[in-house]
Amino acid sequence: MNTHVTTSRATDRFLVAALYHFTPLPDFASLQARLQEVCVNNGVKGTLLLASEGINGTIAGPDDGIRAVLDHLWSIPAFSGLEHKESRASDMPFNRMKVRLKKEIVTMGVEDIDPLKSVGTYVDPQDWNALISDPDTILVDTRNDYEVAIGKFRGAVDPETKSFREFPGWVRDHEEMRDKPRVAMYCTGGIRCEKATAFLKAEGYTEVFHLKGGILKYLEEVPEEESLWEGACFVFDERVSVEHGLKEGPHTLCHACRHPLTPQETQSPFYVKGVSCPHCHESRSEEDRARFRERQKQIELAKKRGQKHIGE
Repeated sequence: MNTHVTTSRATDRFLVAALYHFTPLPDFASLQARLQEVCVNNGVKGTLLLASEGINGTIAGPDDGIRAVLDHLWSIPAFSGLEHKESRASDMPFNRMKVRLKKEIVTMGVEDIDPLKSVGTYVDPQDWNALISDPDTILVDTRNDYEVAIGKFRGAVDPETKSFREFPGWVRDHEEMRDKPRVAMYCTGGIRCEKATAFLKAEGYTEVFHLKGGILKYLEEVPEEESLWEGACFVFDERVSVEHGLKEGPHTLCHACRHPLTPQETQSPFYVKGVSCPHCHESRSEEDRARFRERQKQIELAKKRGQKHIGE
């Protein structure tokens, strides 16, 4: 189990734990109610996914609350080997707590891909630079296009996918990846690469590697002056992005299209908070914008009342 706590600033009141664990879990539905109860009772919010293949998700809350939830998970024999990654947030990055039942804990849409049976070789963050700097290695980012847009490893190939379901098709359309002896892949926390590397192995690739702990672990452990990471890492909560040392990044989110925005992009004439941004302005109708304006108005009114609007 991972009990490491990242260095915090005085204002970073909330502990954020990102976790996943592949394990046979035939009775996963029976775990839902109690896990939801433990999270809510300890002031923890976020999303946890349960499926027959394991657990995946990110939660945030007070330190003691996160510890209580992790202790509960570790008490379940199937999760005894569960590891997690920690960072911190100045504000609660989630609105509610959801424990959801799913068919897969990360959806790629290919049958019979089981990371417990076949998976790529894990590479520790300290050894990652040497691997991806080797000219015999092709480096592939397995994340979606809007995530890659704000940061990636130097020299990485961007598949420009809109969802992880598109990744297998992209691989099959790019046979040139076989021209180099090794394929290295990475993602935010490591879970997509579990299935991505398992898929490549099933497709006949032999030397397949992936970054252990994902970008988050790399940004936590590798000094910035030695880093080959460029930009920020998108995260699926209200922090939007993190940088080296897992400190909160400068990005905000367009609540119309969910695309991360740089501070410069929020200065665009196409940016209207909650309504549009440079990435979606041309694709939205006036009816869309009118609806988004009304939603943003209700959000602002809720803030004045000291409440949080469900649409925020």
